[in-house]
Amino acid sequence: MELEATLTKPLRIVVIVAHQDDIEFGAAGSVARWTDAGSSVTYVIITDGAAGSNEPDVDYAELVARRKQEQIEAAEIVGVTDVRFLDYADGTLEPTIELRRDLTRIIRELKPDRCVIMDPTTVLLQEGEMNYINHPDHRAAATAALYAVFPSAESRPIFPELLAEGFEPHHVNELYMQLTDKPNLAVDVTDVHDRKIQALLRHRSQIGEDAADMVNGFDREGGKAAGVEFAETFRVMRFFNEDPNKKDNPAE
Repeated sequence: MELEATLTKPLRIVVIVAHQDDIEFGAAGSVARWTDAGSSVTYVIITDGAAGSNEPDVDYAELVARRKQEQIEAAEIVGVTDVRFLDYADGTLEPTIELRRDLTRIIRELKPDRCVIMDPTTVLLQEGEMNYINHPDHRAAATAALYAVFPSAESRPIFPELLAEGFEPHHVNELYMQLTDKPNLAVDVTDVHDRKIQALLRHRSQIGEDAADMVNGFDREGGKAAGVEFAETFRVMRFFNEDPNKKDNPAE
């Protein structure tokens, strides 16, 4: 598997996920590496996190507030201070035009070189004794983010209301997809793995030491495939083509 090279220049990176804690499971170590190299990273958390408890007497407003604070604390550990919460309903997310417009607005605002999302094609994951049905919110968030990256972010005729708000089209050069069964790139997170686990454990309302042990196992397996101790793996697509903003109709 290809191992990501050390960054030679800082990048602008936007990470888009469904839930508080999604990033910490699969990408927080990579984020720590990128911010350590001078990159600017923004987190976009789409849902409010209210489905994060199955207790009958839960105070949902308190849970939402708590999960937001946990995410902010986790982000700070890996060098991220810009965390955006879109507050869509947790557990019933759909890849609507409204969601895609919200994500397109953020991409046009921040003009990232790289977007990190979940893999929208992942439905079932089976590795060893682990069997996992991918959460539908993950796929909905990933689908909306994918189509926000292309065609919406770089196509002038799509969402003209964003032009009226001052958000010009933008072309994203790289797409990193986590939680994938088709990885083609690994990021060596050995030197920052302790920080990743610290960030993961900030989600105290959701996660205990058993989850940290599981993530350690995943990252060791990723590391074996890349020849390092710990690695996070991604399905990566790169689009280093001519600036589509110079074309008459980049969506066609």
